[in-house]
Amino acid sequence: MNGGPSGFHNAPVTRTFVIASALLTFLFGAQGRSPRLGLSSQDITLKFRLWRFIPSVFAFSSTPELMFGLYLLYYFRVFERQIGSNKHSIFILFSLIVSSFFEILALVYLKDPSLNTLVSGPYGLIFAAFVPFYFDIPVSSRFRIFGLNFTDKSFIYLAGLQLLFSSWKRSVVPGICGILAGSLYRLNAFGIRKMKFPDIVTSVFSRLSWPSLSSSSQTLSSGNSIGNIPSYPSRHMEGNHPSAARTSVAEASETSVATLVSMGFDSNSARQALVHARNDINVATNILLEAQSQ
Repeated sequence: MNGGPSGFHNAPVTRTFVIASALLTFLFGAQGRSPRLGLSSQDITLKFRLWRFIPSVFAFSSTPELMFGLYLLYYFRVFERQIGSNKHSIFILFSLIVSSFFEILALVYLKDPSLNTLVSGPYGLIFAAFVPFYFDIPVSSRFRIFGLNFTDKSFIYLAGLQLLFSSWKRSVVPGICGILAGSLYRLNAFGIRKMKFPDIVTSVFSRLSWPSLSSSSQTLSSGNSIGNIPSYPSRHMEGNHPSAARTSVAEASETSVATLVSMGFDSNSARQALVHARNDINVATNILLEAQSQ
């Protein structure tokens, strides 16, 4: 499934989080401390070392978990493109805090010896993102493999299941806590979806970009502006798409707009491209990609 234009275009907060997670994982791994990073019941009930919360939500405890985790974090950059960096920062903070709160409750009240220490890593954020992924990202293709039905979203779910069961109960509990946090965000608990950081906070992440990414972001930004979408004459469209020529489309399909937005395009540009393409999503995608290259 396509998560939008490659790289971290219009997703500076996700880029910063991914880089921080990777660097901290390698740093603690080189020191041999990765297996001891997760929250434990002793840290909470006996030693009160709540500062362990910070490394436990960034650094993964093993290389396979790091690979699957970063892949999912990278894919879910699509949500930052949809709602903007400011609100996505709120989503990240809310997901990490609420999921960690649920993890602490699980450690204190379940009293399961096998849950003495949970796995480390941003499980709360990753599995919280599966909530909007399930509800807001439409299925754009279906196919069969060995008689089994799959969609373009199936591989994301499979990567999530691999991460969820990577350490059995020690990883299942943080995953469930993340889903609960994502559900609360979707339900707008405490009015969280209306909250925003001061713009200066998210602008800091935008400045923390590699030069190549900065220039690419400018290209994307200009490509997504409505004025730069190339105009397709109706005769050309009619010649290539006779079915579209027979139907006059007054406005863009909201489902198609949502699909293009999920791919990382601006909603206004997506809407205009769909009008040009007479709601043919493939043609609209080509229009938007051509606009980016200008």
